[in-house]
Amino acid sequence: MIRIALVEDEESYVETLRSFLSRYERERGERLQITVFSDGDEIALGYRSEYDVILMDIEMRFMDGMTAAEEIRKVDPEVIIIFITNSPQYAIKGYAVDALDYVLKPLTYFAFSQRIDRALERLGNRARKYLTVSMRGGTRKLDVSRLWFVEVRDHDLIYHTDEGLITTTGTMREAEKTLGECAFFRCNKGYLVNLEHVDSIREDSAVVHGEIVQVSRARKKAFLDALNNYLGEVSK
Repeated sequence: MIRIALVEDEESYVETLRSFLSRYERERGERLQITVFSDGDEIALGYRSEYDVILMDIEMRFMDGMTAAEEIRKVDPEVIIIFITNSPQYAIKGYAVDALDYVLKPLTYFAFSQRIDRALERLGNRARKYLTVSMRGGTRKLDVSRLWFVEVRDHDLIYHTDEGLITTTGTMREAEKTLGECAFFRCNKGYLVNLEHVDSIREDSAVVHGEIVQVSRARKKAFLDALNNYLGEVSK
């Protein structure tokens, strides 16, 4: 299912876009889940990273689409944004927030469906997995392939990522369950390691993306087996 947020303050365009998306579902055989917001502030303030595509009007009453997109990009660098606008001069600015494309008003189904085709093509090409982490003041969407390892410290989980350290509350058991289908292995009580980023193995530790992580004696054999199995799968 493709999760789409529709951000538009004119009811007539909301109905038009709903009908276009319904037609797209029938013609392409896709399943779309649509959530409607009537202004940019409704989606941007307290944004939750739970959408694949955002269709965003640029000119709105309280928060314009460009400002809303800037706020969304602070917590979600991956969601696909397509602007809806009366003027292409506004849409050109969309490159600053990594917008995929824009659709000009008045809307036509042909132009609209082409943009949705492009958005779904990008989604298909990513072949990535994401993890949504609850944080103070909202949530953060993490690309699992850019997560080096998870560390438990006191009652906090610390995610070591290419964007730095991200801290949230939780248990290692919860992290293991969430990442269970990904190539992660718990090499001791305090660390859950992404096997994709293991650089080397030492006597009692592993080097994970340049950082040294302790491997317990009790888990070392199972860790090495898991790493060898992962490397074998990757090399096929």
